[in-house]
Amino acid sequence: MNIGVLAVQGAFIEHEKMLSELGVSSFEIRQKADLSKSFDGIIIPGGESTVQGKLLKELDMFDEIKTAIESGVPVFGTCAGLILLAKSIANDKNTYFGTMDTVAVRNAYGRQLGSFHTDSEFKGIGTVPMTFIRAPYISSVGEGVDVLAEVDGKIVAARQGNQLATAFHPELDNDLRIHEYFVNMINNR
Repeated sequence: MNIGVLAVQGAFIEHEKMLSELGVSSFEIRQKADLSKSFDGIIIPGGESTVQGKLLKELDMFDEIKTAIESGVPVFGTCAGLILLAKSIANDKNTYFGTMDTVAVRNAYGRQLGSFHTDSEFKGIGTVPMTFIRAPYISSVGEGVDVLAEVDGKIVAARQGNQLATAFHPELDNDLRIHEYFVNMINNR
């Protein structure tokens, strides 16, 4: 198994470390040529969704990644990745990949000072640590979207087919179970 980690901006190295700890190979997607490599899944890390969306278009990778997701390549988006996957963004006129039938709310917990850590239930896994940094949340989901976790009544993790999205950063904690969940999604497709 080989997972491509989008590495144009954001917390991509932390995802690579988690995959390594699970014994899973990964490589960085930095330019269009990297998409010609063989990969079984894609991780879109946290960071700045606006910057990532702009860079993906400037680097001519946007359409190819969107096509891969639409064709069923498993994808895991954390924080900014959740925003890029969302069908719409409640407080932003832009949409990006729009492949997941969710409505995201950007910077829903406020600025950097609104960042926090909690432990909460993740469907099928149990209680997991959750680190939120200028995090979004999902305000609503469409048919076929499975809500996996909520914090204070807000949806913070969801899955639709081969797409997994979390508002928090599992790569910033020592718990490997959410990355393992994604690896199992790839193995079971």
